[in-house]
Amino acid sequence: MSKVLVVDDEPQIVRALGIHLRARGWEVVTAGDGAEALAVADAAQPDVVVLDLGLPDLDGVDVITRLRERSAVPILVLSGRSDSADKVDALDAGADDYVTKPFGMDELLARLRVMLRRSAPVEAGDDVVEFGAVRVDLGATRATVDGEEVRLTPTEWHLLTVLVRNPGRLMSQGRLLTEVWGPGYETAHGNLRLYMAQLRRKLEADPARPVHFRNEPGMGYRFEPGG
Repeated sequence: MSKVLVVDDEPQIVRALGIHLRARGWEVVTAGDGAEALAVADAAQPDVVVLDLGLPDLDGVDVITRLRERSAVPILVLSGRSDSADKVDALDAGADDYVTKPFGMDELLARLRVMLRRSAPVEAGDDVVEFGAVRVDLGATRATVDGEEVRLTPTEWHLLTVLVRNPGRLMSQGRLLTEVWGPGYETAHGNLRLYMAQLRRKLEADPARPVHFRNEPGMGYRFEPGG
């Protein structure tokens, strides 16, 4: 039985989510504000967190940041804020996905199932990743397409490594830029577009219709191994 922590200050949403999740076999723990969420997360060690951004004591982004300091638990943000800037802030802080209120319960449950399946990133010792006709050996820094070696630049390798170690996770542009290029490059979106285009050209069957390296406009990129 998977355990989910639901954090929201609206009792009716907490109750509705609890009913639907328990009916589908989830164990549910809840919190009504940020401080309680951090305490319950420490005590209950949930498998996934559903977090509202508009909490009465702490901003949801601050809660994400504090959770990330102590845990890699998948975090699904659930919020009435539709501004893309709020979504990017949440993703940069470490959230894994974002659903805007009002939401469909089936969609929410599907996203939670996907997050659970993909919550464990590729381990350091598990260096071979395969998707489509591509085989990537991260340890040997070698990539092949249909058995033919493809040469990648060091920056392409770094970007590819970050993406494949976070399968299915929406990585914001700012986060990718910081992890690959370092501090000070958070707004260098042209760099990211250029190198993503190069990765697609080298590794996608049809770079114009990417299956594995997906873009969510204004948000970031997601690596989908299954396509």
